[in-house]
Amino acid sequence: MNVNELLPIGSIVLLEGAEKKLMIFGVGQTQLEENKDFDYIGVVYPEGNMGEGSQFLFNHSDIEEIVFRGYEDEERDNFLEMLNSYFEENKED
Repeated sequence: MNVNELLPIGSIVLLEGAEKKLMIFGVGQTQLEENKDFDYIGVVYPEGNMGEGSQFLFNHSDIEEIVFRGYEDEERDNFLEMLNSYFEENKED
């Protein structure tokens, strides 16, 4: 996944085969139990966070439809540049 393709926080998506939409509230997440990386973490829309079991980790490739694209500004652009730099410095050869 190209960091520049990451959707912004607040984006609303529908995953393949899903009935409920998710709102992205985080990018670049790691599931600690399995040490597995994911592109996003989201909560069901419009309900939001409803406690344990209401947060979902998923990858960009799992998205069937982008319903709404979240807010983007210069601060987000700077974040993506820092994220790109981090991955470049820590990529496996």
